[in-house]
Amino acid sequence: MSLEELIAQADARGLAASGLACSDRCVSLLVEDDELLRPLWAHLVDGSDWSESLAKVRAALDAVEPGSEAAGVARGMLLSAPAQREGDALREWAEACSAASLRVHRLLDPSSGSADEELPLVAAELGRQTVVLQLLAEHGPQGLRRALDVSGEGRRVLRAVVSRRARAQA
Repeated sequence: MSLEELIAQADARGLAASGLACSDRCVSLLVEDDELLRPLWAHLVDGSDWSESLAKVRAALDAVEPGSEAAGVARGMLLSAPAQREGDALREWAEACSAASLRVHRLLDPSSGSADEELPLVAAELGRQTVVLQLLAEHGPQGLRRALDVSGEGRRVLRAVVSRRARAQA
């Protein structure tokens, strides 16, 4: 099943997890705190309202100036998250986060190639997005822990790419 089909079929928890996972993988471009989004993940687990925790995340990100186009895109994902995890706004956010995360990975991919070619970093991100949605579709709330693990792996990969890029430019 394609990523688009998985998003179209996802329930509210799956959509929220998808958008949050995309954001989680990219937030390290802005802050080094791996725990910044952890409260939002906890709200997905217990189904509670995430609006207060989301406001705290937004406040933390407001204090950070994005240093690159990729960081600006990453910041936009979290600033545009809906306070209520329901309805069309949630689906639109999940779709926008998917596209934004792929854009971040395209901007940072060290491979050269035309826009039509699938870049390795982008392909890996596409795979992670698909896995997260499959985990939630197949396992429901129990899939959240594994989705968080997949997200952490992607965050580490992106952090390594940025570090390598900084060393190469130094």
